[in-house]
Amino acid sequence: MTLSLMLQGTGSDVGKSVLVAGLCRALVRRGMSVRPFKPQNMSNNAAVTEDGGEIGRAQALQAIACGIEPTVHMNPVLLKPQSDIGAQIVVHGKVTGTGGTSYFREKKTELLSKVIESFNILKDQADIVIVEGAGSPAEVNLRANDIANMGFAEATNTPVILIGDIDRGGVIASIIGTYELLSATEKKLTKGYVINKFRGDVSLFDDALVVMTERTKWKNIGVLPFITAVKKLPAEDAVVLDHDKEEQNHNLIIAVPMLSRIANFDDLDPLMLEPDVDVRFVKPGSPLPCEADLVIIPGTKSTLSDLKFFKNQGWDIDLYAHVRRGGKVLGICGGYQMLGETVSDKQGIEGIEGSQKALGLLNVNTEMMPEKSVCKTAAYCPSLDCETTGYEIHMGETIGGDTKRPFLEKDNIPLGAMSENGNIAGVYVHGLFIDDNFRAKFLSQFRNGQYRKMAFMTQVEKALDTLADEMEVHLDIDEMLRMASE
Repeated sequence: MTLSLMLQGTGSDVGKSVLVAGLCRALVRRGMSVRPFKPQNMSNNAAVTEDGGEIGRAQALQAIACGIEPTVHMNPVLLKPQSDIGAQIVVHGKVTGTGGTSYFREKKTELLSKVIESFNILKDQADIVIVEGAGSPAEVNLRANDIANMGFAEATNTPVILIGDIDRGGVIASIIGTYELLSATEKKLTKGYVINKFRGDVSLFDDALVVMTERTKWKNIGVLPFITAVKKLPAEDAVVLDHDKEEQNHNLIIAVPMLSRIANFDDLDPLMLEPDVDVRFVKPGSPLPCEADLVIIPGTKSTLSDLKFFKNQGWDIDLYAHVRRGGKVLGICGGYQMLGETVSDKQGIEGIEGSQKALGLLNVNTEMMPEKSVCKTAAYCPSLDCETTGYEIHMGETIGGDTKRPFLEKDNIPLGAMSENGNIAGVYVHGLFIDDNFRAKFLSQFRNGQYRKMAFMTQVEKALDTLADEMEVHLDIDEMLRMASE
């Protein structure tokens, strides 16, 4: 019989996604066939499957940890926020509409059936399915319509292990508080807890473990130390971009404005691992650094809304000054659309109906279309004379004179545009910097023509192995497997 085990957290950003990836890698190295699963995800950081479906970026990383290709069944329900109260709904990889809280009240039964359908498909393929929760199971105001945490666990009788992040503080209260807010059946379904991101002498925490175990009757599975290698793994939640970065000396500075609906920001991950590159995420209210060599405007789930947001921060003024100084600009997907003359969304496809004057740095115009382009892409970059691979996730058609100088092209079809002097470029392809050769050639513009090739995916694989090693040492994985079999 296929086993299943669910990792839930005391809150967001406590390490659930990463620990699922590490556990998947550890179990694969033990010779097991493993599949990752997240019933419902809320993220604008999406990945594309081979059949052109969308899933959360974390599940794509977890699939890498399992040594398999990602499928839409690893994340059957994906919510992509477009506003503070509404999101695009993706089910089994395809957009099914938009909605707010009322949508889930009306559609819970239907969505849960889709979730269980995918879960059963994965169970037929594996020895064990490792399930990731979302947010916290203690959010009692959301429990009635929950399909992401205990709603799923109870429907499938999946054992749960709770993750608490001591680096954030208050972990004792988080573990015990979660226990107190769960129902009797939910408490019984939860088998143990893990303390994540511990720094220092773990023996100083022994008394706390006694208190938490006595109060909850859950078994402590272990205390995992803060693992620096995790920083090399792609992050899913934009909240991590709020964390301050250590000041270092770098030869190349890339400024990235933090848009309110920033999407697919993992495009920057390979650049962040380059030893001489400083990728600075610029927070709202702060100016774009004048010393930046390159400004990258990232993807967004709502181009019109974030175009207005961009201007409200005064970033348009900073960007024009950057361009006058001879600085380079790259827009990716929604960022590409913003660089044009106008952006129009006559049908309110992304939430705001209307049109807006864009930044005017490229001679292109964009109109939002109801049909979404979702596919993996192999493309050629004429200006760098090299190929790269990536994926497209966008709604909108962009046309104009500068597309005659495409930044990337596929089968002679432009996938972007460039200004006449080559300093301004836009592209619809995400993930293009994962290709080591393309990234090295792109960065050589800022390295006096020097070609330095770094193996990005090799570092990701090594980080997954390091994570699995640490989990084997500090967590009782044999006990986790026993719990999964109960």
